[in-house]
Amino acid sequence: MKVAIGIDLGGTNVKGILLTEEGEILAKHSIPTKDDSDGKWRENVFAMVDYLKKETKNTVEVIGLSCPGLANENNKCISFLPNRLKGLENYCWENHFNTKTFVINDSHAALIAESKFGEIKGFKNAVLLTLGTGVGGGILINGELYQGQSQMAGHFGHICINPSDDELSIIGMPGSLEYALGNYSIKRRSFGRFHSTLELVKAYQDHDTFASWLWLDLIRKLALSIASFANSLSPEIIVLAGGITQAGDTLLNPLKDFLDIYEYRPNNKQTPIKLAKYSDMSGAIGSAAFAFSKI
Repeated sequence: MKVAIGIDLGGTNVKGILLTEEGEILAKHSIPTKDDSDGKWRENVFAMVDYLKKETKNTVEVIGLSCPGLANENNKCISFLPNRLKGLENYCWENHFNTKTFVINDSHAALIAESKFGEIKGFKNAVLLTLGTGVGGGILINGELYQGQSQMAGHFGHICINPSDDELSIIGMPGSLEYALGNYSIKRRSFGRFHSTLELVKAYQDHDTFASWLWLDLIRKLALSIASFANSLSPEIIVLAGGITQAGDTLLNPLKDFLDIYEYRPNNKQTPIKLAKYSDMSGAIGSAAFAFSKI
């Protein structure tokens, strides 16, 4: 039985799994990342891999690692991630593990997890949006992840939806989708009233007028973006992932109403919108599946 290790490296936790080619999770584990200024956090990734190798009698064929940032051309390391996880950029994990290791952006990994084993399985062309602290995503074309030049395809959070907004995204885009939706900006967008999107959702469910305006405006902008992606990429399905999707029907029902207004539907064909099957383990599952595909 072929086994891969999948690692999801986040700013808070390192999550790891043992995965078979068929998608069965044989073991999983999570430990704090302990992001620091001297790169010692890498020792926690080493410890995770050592732990998982001891959990199987099978030889680990390959290791996949998902994390923020842009992977290099051959997916051997992260080539660009400023101001976070010092020592990650251009670090070759394979040299330490002595096992073939492939690195992938975390949102790209989420797309692969869904395309191999989740809601996108069986589709050739799809879009995945991650809605959490920020906004990211991935694009599936003819059954393959499209990474694009500099491996930056799918950075949907940095499209501009309001050019008159002076608030800039982390890459300098004014009025970005990430600012409109991301959990990182909710305090500023709500004039300090809400400290998380979860608080906003609860207030909306309690029929708070201000929360209702803010939540529905957020979803209207999401609907406009989704309709734009449908017009430009014409995917067979669009899948939503990330912490904001925990709102469930509180998100999906008004989103459907707005898409009824904005989406172009020739011959009455509309793009299905689904919530991702995997949530907190999508990065680990997707990175392992991606690593399998490379060998």
